[in-house]
Amino acid sequence: MCKQLRATPHVPRMASLPPDRLASFTRPFTYVGLDFFGPLVVKVGRSNVKRWVALFTCLTIRAVHCEVVYSLSTDACLKSIRRFVCRRGAPAEIHSDNGTNFCGAERVLVRQIQQGLAATVTSTTTKWLFIPPTASHMGGAWERMVRSVKQAMLGAYNSDRKLDDESLNTLVIEAEAIVNSRPLTYLPLDAEESEALSPNHFLLGSSNGVQQPVAEPTDSSEALKNSWSMIQHQLDCFWRRWIREMLPTLTKRTKWFGEERMISNGDLVFIIDDGKRNDWTRGRVMEVIPGADGRIRQAIVRTARGLLRRPVSKLAILDIGGKTGTGGQCYGGEDVPAGRPAFSST
Repeated sequence: MCKQLRATPHVPRMASLPPDRLASFTRPFTYVGLDFFGPLVVKVGRSNVKRWVALFTCLTIRAVHCEVVYSLSTDACLKSIRRFVCRRGAPAEIHSDNGTNFCGAERVLVRQIQQGLAATVTSTTTKWLFIPPTASHMGGAWERMVRSVKQAMLGAYNSDRKLDDESLNTLVIEAEAIVNSRPLTYLPLDAEESEALSPNHFLLGSSNGVQQPVAEPTDSSEALKNSWSMIQHQLDCFWRRWIREMLPTLTKRTKWFGEERMISNGDLVFIIDDGKRNDWTRGRVMEVIPGADGRIRQAIVRTARGLLRRPVSKLAILDIGGKTGTGGQCYGGEDVPAGRPAFSST
């Protein structure tokens, strides 16, 4: 009983950043994190209705793109993705949690890829990757941007009066512009006229989108050459600043420094959910899922409710006996999928 009361998760050493967070010199929104937040109540006629916001986060330059959606259905999710693709281009990877609308959208996209119709929503090379259930810390890259957009919306409109649909859409886009103009790095001290790097530098060419027009030369071929060279040179300068100023701040570990005992097949565990310790679900580890660095970060646990996929940070090992395979009363139907593969045409 004492071992059960004292059982705590053994979180492995914090992993290195994935390649999508370090993909310099790539188009913005090539690697995207997707999340919904809300509901937001708006006034339609004499009725109050709910609206939500689909937040797309560029995992590399930390830019955001917001779309107002009218429901949490799979159809509304697909429409918001299509609007995003039309304005920002098709992403190579979409990362999200295991929301039912996201799972439904992923199944639709897989089916369209198999039928050769993926271009109606995104592209045949797009992959959809899911984080483990209840592992919100693995989606911190977009969860933090949800908070930033909410704060920007609250700062731009703090009245108790309800908005209509048009006003809400304007407010959401205004909050998007505010977040995309935030500084990513400290203000440089080497030149008074330079400004801190922001996501808008990669999207609009400057922090606030106001850019001086290029002087028109007399020769048309020279105009094309100069304009193209100037744009490419400016983007390269932004990316070099990103590598020099922002990249070192991303690679720092803020917690989970040491090595911990890795969970293994057959371990008895508590699944740490919200609530009291006495209400936690007990199970046995059936399969471990290692990360790119070889450390175990996910596991599939058999419980009385079936198979559950959970992060190691939510599993407390019970060191109370040998490993006997299935054991105990941990039986049940496998009604919960252990994981979903990324969809791709290749």
